[in-house]
Amino acid sequence: MNVCVFCASSLRIDPKYVELATAVGTELARRGHTLVSGGATVSCMGAVTSAARAAGGRTVGVIPQVLVDVELADRDSDELIVTPGMRERKAVMDARSDAFLVLPGGIGTLEELFEIWTSRVLGIHDRPLVILDPFGLYDPLRQLVTGLYDQGFTRADVFDAISWTSTVEEAFTHLEGRAQPVRPSVAELGEAAG
Repeated sequence: MNVCVFCASSLRIDPKYVELATAVGTELARRGHTLVSGGATVSCMGAVTSAARAAGGRTVGVIPQVLVDVELADRDSDELIVTPGMRERKAVMDARSDAFLVLPGGIGTLEELFEIWTSRVLGIHDRPLVILDPFGLYDPLRQLVTGLYDQGFTRADVFDAISWTSTVEEAFTHLEGRAQPVRPSVAELGEAAG
């Protein structure tokens, strides 16, 4: 299975997040999966890819040209794809992936999460989408989405489209399981667009 991991590239984060990314890369390779990542060698992105390769896994990096020098492109990837821009990067990562794992990250990670999550809610794909958050970074996000539901801005199946996990083992159990299909009705699609 090709597992896309969205995660941080920041160099200012607590080392525990980099250690989490390392554990994920090691487990991903141990389970025989291919890693699809943001194609950089820094922070969590670098840790997940290095750990996957060290454990014998295959890595596919996808990075936009503008970030090749800034994020230091992972030239050791089994396959490194350089895209013209960020939109193309996300499209390639999406097309190359069978499942999505979101680790703690910043606004870039959130952008990637929301795009895949929205596609799941709209029934565009049925691939597993899992958040691994052992430290509670995304607790406010979960509360925000609950508030959006409570206020009528989203449907209950927004919660069916994603799995929230706190351990590496639990995350892979959800990634390797069959994702629950989300099929909105025409009326619900009108709601989602509003």
